[in-house]
Order: sequence, then C-alpha cells, then structure tokens
Amino acid sequence: MNATPPPRAAVVDPLCAPWESHPDGRVRLGVLFIHGFTGCPASLRPWAERTAATGYAVSLPRLAGHGTSWQEMTVTRWPDWYAGVERAYDRLQERCERVAVAGLSMGGALALRLAEHRDVAGTVLVNPAIATTDPRFKVLGILQHVLRSTPAIGGDIAKPGQDERSYPRTPLAPAHSMTRLWADVRGNLDQVAAPVLLFTSRTDHVVDPSSAAIITGRIPTTDHRMLEDSYHVATLDHDADRIATETLEFLARL
Repeated sequence: MNATPPPRAAVVDPLCAPWESHPDGRVRLGVLFIHGFTGCPASLRPWAERTAATGYAVSLPRLAGHGTSWQEMTVTRWPDWYAGVERAYDRLQERCERVAVAGLSMGGALALRLAEHRDVAGTVLVNPAIATTDPRFKVLGILQHVLRSTPAIGGDIAKPGQDERSYPRTPLAPAHSMTRLWADVRGNLDQVAAPVLLFTSRTDHVVDPSSAAIITGRIPTTDHRMLEDSYHVATLDHDADRIATETLEFLARL
C-alpha cells in the first residue's frame, strides 16, 4: 500500500520573502517591522531598508500564511501571525539593547499587542487597524462558513506603479480571526507605556478613522500625524519618504 505523499511546501513569492539587517556586534536599538493582512514584507521593504541604512538592526518577517496564496492563508489565525512576531522580537532582542516595533494596518494591531506584553522602546503605526464601523464585519462569523473568500482589499495606493504584492482574494476565516485580534488589543491598550508615533492617511479606503480615534483616546503618549497625499498603503505611496524620515527622528529620540 503506497504511503500518502507529504503536502507540497508553499511557494513564496520572492518579493514577499522576509528581510533583515544586523550590524556587527551588539546594537543599541533594533526595529521590528510588521506587514498587514493579506500583504507581505514587500509593502514595508523600502522603509525597513532605509532604517537599516542608518545603522539600526532591522527585522522584517513574513507572517504565517502570507506571501504564498490566499488558500494557504485560510488555515492560519491571528495567534499564528503573532507567534511569528514574537519570534522575530526575541531574535532582535538577543542582539540589541532595546527593540522598537513598527506596523502597517493589521501589522499595527500586532505591533500594539507586542507593546502591551513586551518592553518595547517605542511603536510606529501606519494606518493601523484595531476596529471598524463597516457593518459587514459583524457577519463574518457566519459568512466564513458560507464563503471561503471575497474580492481583495489590498492595493489601496495613490501613487502609480506601486504594488504591495497582496492577495487577489480575502479569506474570510482569517479575516474573522483578525477581528478577535482587534478586540484583544483594544482590551489592553492601557498597558502600552512606550511612546507611539501614529500616521494616518486623510483618505484611506481600507481602514476607517475609528481605529486612530481609539488609539489617541486610550494611549496618552501618542503623537498623531496626518498624511495628506497617500491612501492606505502609505509606506509605498507619496508620503513614504516622510514616514521614513520622521520614523528615524522618532527612533533617535528613543
């Protein structure tokens, strides 16, 4: 009787591979970058590279189920994504005196959760998602049993020619799990002690203003800055250079 062949390993898009940079010796500060839901490291790569060029240790992991196919992502949930964040944080901490964290969209929620449970030096958030006023999210718990996926939410970029390498479909079971992550994060925001630099786009077709309102209302150390020329994936948009520059200024103060 023939044995069942092992499952094929997921093929990772080369542009979605994780990336890191570690200067020789022990570094004063490391920075952990976290990409968003159905996205991949490509959305943060220029930001991470510019940070590393200044001398910081940098880690940009690929979250579980991302950078391959939306079908593979279907079997992952938010604890899987957060586990990868914690592993990357621990590796940075081994070589750095302190570690700061930066996240885009859902990556912002994961960054905040890390700040709630670990001693991070500071947090940078770009259009973070921890809530929504979209009524469709209220039925995800039921809808996930009827539909596996819906049309994509990625690619919200004003600047022509940019591609965040997000999935063409949004898997609903992971999306429902993401709302559980949001609730967990909202319940512990008072545990965030380190300073927060928050960037939000004036025009964002993915995340509504409710998340930023909660963060600024619950975390008194938040420095909130508005982006006028970018959509949701601002790290690849017209304000990308401003985000990178002001992040470096923020890190220098830490």
